Amino acid sequence: MSKVAVVYWSGTGNTEAMAMAVAEGAKGKGAEVSVVPAAEFSPEQIGAYDAIAFGCPSMGSEQLEESEFEPMFTACEGRLSGKSIVLFGSYGWGDGEWMRSWECRCNDDGANLICDSVICNETPDDEALSACRELGAALV
Repeated sequence: MSKVAVVYWSGTGNTEAMAMAVAEGAKGKGAEVSVVPAAEFSPEQIGAYDAIAFGCPSMGSEQLEESEFEPMFTACEGRLSGKSIVLFGSYGWGDGEWMRSWECRCNDDGANLICDSVICNETPDDEALSACRELGAALV
């Protein structure tokens, strides 16, 4: 059985809803899934999972959330080489630059981005939640 972590930060609940849909998709493919808030995830946990979904909304001038998610993700970057991951998150303005920058970071880290990231504007609609379920299924 594949072990998947869904690690996320959410301020308004939008990215949390996306995280739950990602977890649902992975569970639907038979994975053992752990949904973990960013503040509770550490680099030492990476090895316990076959794949990881990271979720964070766009903040400020299209950047990752700075107090919890960014420090956690930066600490994890040294262990992402060869790891299968996916990215997701919501935004309220801009054009998705934060996600493109985040994808570049992951590629530079040697992570295996296994499919296109999922972003949605504000509250995820049925289409975005379906895309998140597909993202989770792709991790398995």
